[in-house]
Amino acid sequence: MSRLFPDHPALLVVAHGSRDPRHAATVTALCARLRRLRPGLRVETGYLDFNVPSVPQVLSRLHTDGQRRVIALPLLLSRAFHAKSDIPQALAEQTARLPGLSVHQADVLGPDPLLVAALERRLHEAGLPFADRASTGIVLASAGSSDPEAIAAIAETAREWRRTAGWCAVRPAFASASPPRTADAVRALCADGVRRVAVAPYVIAPGFLPDRIAAGAREAGADLLAPVLGDAPELAAVLAARYDRARLTRPTLLTA
Repeated sequence: MSRLFPDHPALLVVAHGSRDPRHAATVTALCARLRRLRPGLRVETGYLDFNVPSVPQVLSRLHTDGQRRVIALPLLLSRAFHAKSDIPQALAEQTARLPGLSVHQADVLGPDPLLVAALERRLHEAGLPFADRASTGIVLASAGSSDPEAIAAIAETAREWRRTAGWCAVRPAFASASPPRTADAVRALCADGVRRVAVAPYVIAPGFLPDRIAAGAREAGADLLAPVLGDAPELAAVLAARYDRARLTRPTLLTA
């Protein structure tokens, strides 16, 4: 397909990568949805680890193809180590070795009301009845981080979701690095007398940590476990919005 926006920067979606093949399959499906949302925009995917093509490989190909402006969009829900350290470093190293290529890093995906809408979609698809929100508690289960900013962002998402959606409680939980674990958050809601407890994984793709979230939900007897966000249309819309904002605001050029 010919490019409808030849003067627009290419979009490089930067995914973490995983040994679990479901991860790359989910990223591929999400980027395909994004291409349908923005026909004519060049959308590429590069991985930090485990999967190919790597970020350096994609940037080299873009450079060879004559692309001189790229917006790199971290496929991350919060600002933590990957968004603050290893992604900027990887991008800066490549711009240093590819003359004439400018790469700008866009914002991470969260927080965003559309992500909460995607979480609600997944709960609905899993069969959670929404008519009785006042007696239903939600565990917002993320991968986890040791970064205080990322932890605070998840907690704020949980508070805002409860305030706007009418659930009797929304509690954050983490699969790694920070307490509470998913099972502990489920048990705490049950101990508080919450009649129904659902676990909403705040993760994009299946893999080791999402499997840990699922195991914790089963262990503690949660009434319902939603799927991961996956290729939800709301998530694709957030990707498009982050690209637009980066293109229009022209964030700081990455240099080594």
